[in-house]
Amino acid sequence: MRPLTEEETKAVFEKLYKFIGKNIKNLIDRPNEPYCFRLHKNKVFYVKERLMKKATNVSRDKLVALGTCVGKLTHTGKFRLTIGALDLISQYAKHKIWVKPSAEMQFLYGNNILKSGLARITENTPTYTGVVIYSMADIPLGFGVTAKSTNECRSLDPNAVVAFHQADCGEFLRNEDEL
Repeated sequence: MRPLTEEETKAVFEKLYKFIGKNIKNLIDRPNEPYCFRLHKNKVFYVKERLMKKATNVSRDKLVALGTCVGKLTHTGKFRLTIGALDLISQYAKHKIWVKPSAEMQFLYGNNILKSGLARITENTPTYTGVVIYSMADIPLGFGVTAKSTNECRSLDPNAVVAFHQADCGEFLRNEDEL
């Protein structure tokens, strides 16, 4: 477990910025206890600093995980958010989409969100920005990227894609071995 390099930190923060904007500083400088990002076997973890200091007593090869896994770094150096980041980004999300109950299962199976499944969307959501997907009961289901802005959604065909799927709660079952 090691600290992120400058390039890795930049990649992580750029991806998080798409979803939570300037609230990134709230992730690190929490009022109750400071947190940090650490890299272990190409996975990025969000860890309490106190817990991270205690983990230095464990050798790297015996350490499996520490804190919350928020994503992975690819071989090319790009950062990919995983479903473990859902709790973090849902707290501070700028843009949100609520889906109808009939579209929840489609999204949880890994499909994109269509206009026919869209219940609500936050105002002034731009195209190709990160959104958190909620059920009508305000339960975070996953996250994705908008395909159309809020204004464009009003005049869309019911079978048009509103948001592209990136991760959902169903991934815990589908990709159990990789997570």
